[in-house]
Amino acid sequence: MENGKRYPGSFSSLDEVERAALDLLPVTARDYFRSGAWGETTLAENIAAWGRLRLWHRVMRDVSGRTTECALLDGPSAMPVGIAPTALHRMAHPDGELATARAAAAAGVPMIVSSLSTTAIEDIRAAALAARPGARTWMQMYVGRDRGAVRALAQRAHAAGCEALVLTVDTPVWGIRERDVRNGFRVPEGLRIVHLERPGGPTGHAGSGIHEALGWTIDASLTWADFEWLRDSTPLPVILKGVCRPDDAAQGVSLGARGIIVSNHGGRQLDGAPPTCESLPYVAEAVAGRASVMVDGGIRRGIDVIRALALGADAAFVGRPVLWGLAVGGEEGVARVLALLRAELDVALALCGCARPSDVTSALLRP
Repeated sequence: MENGKRYPGSFSSLDEVERAALDLLPVTARDYFRSGAWGETTLAENIAAWGRLRLWHRVMRDVSGRTTECALLDGPSAMPVGIAPTALHRMAHPDGELATARAAAAAGVPMIVSSLSTTAIEDIRAAALAARPGARTWMQMYVGRDRGAVRALAQRAHAAGCEALVLTVDTPVWGIRERDVRNGFRVPEGLRIVHLERPGGPTGHAGSGIHEALGWTIDASLTWADFEWLRDSTPLPVILKGVCRPDDAAQGVSLGARGIIVSNHGGRQLDGAPPTCESLPYVAEAVAGRASVMVDGGIRRGIDVIRALALGADAAFVGRPVLWGLAVGGEEGVARVLALLRAELDVALALCGCARPSDVTSALLRP
């Protein structure tokens, strides 16, 4: 500990990392990262709902040769965990997305880069590859009103070596996040949302709350035809993020989506939407193995990852814990968050009578 700040290696849980980060961050950044929409009920339920699932663990199984490794979207992952897209990493730490990319690569898990990042995809990708050849990077996208800008970013992601595009589909308009409105949120001086800068166009560097600062980056007229347009505009597989309903998931897969991420935008869009824990089994049933199913929202423990797998997910993604790790220690802090999740997952697998992630089935959720 130095000047009251703990070393990342001293944290024993993601909850501890979060508490330390909230003490360190200035109020505008802290509230931007932690805020949910309106009364923040979905935000709270995202976490609480996982804890209500009981694991009916098996005994007398040989778990001496365990592994957390798995396959995810046609590639390897050190565990069924990835980094969800979150914006403005340099508000948490000067190294921003570069630190996150290095930590994700070293840990052997995929990172989804936000289109609202403060570092260019080319630099993020280079940092990931320098940390680990074969590092996996996906690019999150919105389909905004400027289709040319959307196509250009998709082309940049492909040229940089990203493996997939992740299209966020739960944002026809921005949810109202009251903390940001009260704080008059704007991108801090000295930071840039580099993927959204256009000559002569708005860049999102001003406004009261995200709905004013970045309203131009989304489009309320978005339909399935726009997904088909993006699908046909890139050789990369397209994953749909922000799906809640099984019928929407089935529609997306029928139109060529390679993956579905069950998500409610971290509780930041429609307050009152179901926690992702509740949506997941319905979506997984509708997809029926035709595409990868992933989930984010409220994952805070290795046992939550087990629960997600038992409900039909191929992997779980974490967002805010990565930001808290960044705030407390940059790359080392993110690495600690991922190491804690992997260690907890390993023990949880053993205690559930499973030697590998593929051993986890819905049988763990019922006697």
